[in-house]
Amino acid sequence: MKRTTIKGFIYVLLIAVLGNIVACSGKNDAAIPGGGAGTDTIPDPREEDVFTPQTPGVTVQKMDYTQGNINEYLLYIPDSYNEKKTYKWPIVIFLHGVGEIGNNINEIRNVGLPKVVKGKQFVMIAPQCTASWWNTDVLQQLYKEVLKKYHVDSSRVYLTGLSMGGYGTWNWAQTSPDKFAAIVPICGVGTPSQACVLKKMPTWAFHNANDPTVAVSGSRDMVNALKVCGNDLVKYTESPTGGHDAWTNAYADPALYTWLLQQKK
Repeated sequence: MKRTTIKGFIYVLLIAVLGNIVACSGKNDAAIPGGGAGTDTIPDPREEDVFTPQTPGVTVQKMDYTQGNINEYLLYIPDSYNEKKTYKWPIVIFLHGVGEIGNNINEIRNVGLPKVVKGKQFVMIAPQCTASWWNTDVLQQLYKEVLKKYHVDSSRVYLTGLSMGGYGTWNWAQTSPDKFAAIVPICGVGTPSQACVLKKMPTWAFHNANDPTVAVSGSRDMVNALKVCGNDLVKYTESPTGGHDAWTNAYADPALYTWLLQQKK
C-alpha cells in the first residue's frame, strides 16, 4: 500500500474515533443528574428564599395536610412583617388545652398565647386539635408546612403549650429536640426517664403548686430530671396558688418573651 493511502486511512480512522468520543461524552453528560452544558440545571439562589406577603394580625389558615386531627390554625403576623422582606422572623408554636378541642377555631383566640399575642415580634402558629390528643406525627407535618410557607428563621422556632398543650410540648420536644430553639411547657407532664434528650434545650416550665387538674409533680419531675442530665439552661416558675391556670401569669410576663427570643439553635 502506498504511503499516501496509509496516511489517508489513519486520518479517517482518527476522525471517527474522535467523533465517537464526543458523542459518548454528550450521552454521559445527559445521563448524570445536573450534567450537560446548560445553565438551567444550576439552582437559582433567589428561588430558595421567596418572600410572600401576609395579612398582618391574627387570621385563620387551613392546613394542607388533611389526614390528621388538625384542620386549621391561627396565624399571627406582626405589623412590620411585609416591610422586612429580608428578615427571617422567629416563630412560636402554641398548643392549647383539652377545653379547646373541636372544630371551632375561634375557641382558641382568647386562650393562652393567642389572647396576648398582638404586638409581639414573632410569628405565631396556634393549631386546633379536632379530636383526642396532640398527635406528634401530625404536628411534624404542620412544622414542615409553616416553615415552608412563612418567612421565618428555622434556628429560632419555639414551642409552648398549656395543660394538654403542656403535655404536647414536652412530648414533641422529646420526640424531635432538634426542631426547637427553646420550649415553654405550662402545667404539663413529660417523660423523666427520657429527659436527657433535652439536656441542651433551653426550657422554662411553669406550674402552680395547688393545681387540682395536673399534679405539680409533672413539672417538678421533668425539671429535676433535666438538671440531673446536666441541663443548666432550665428555668422553673412555681406559684403556691392559682389552681390549674398557670398560663395567664406566664404569658403576661414580658420577661418570658425577652428570654425566649434570645434563644437560638
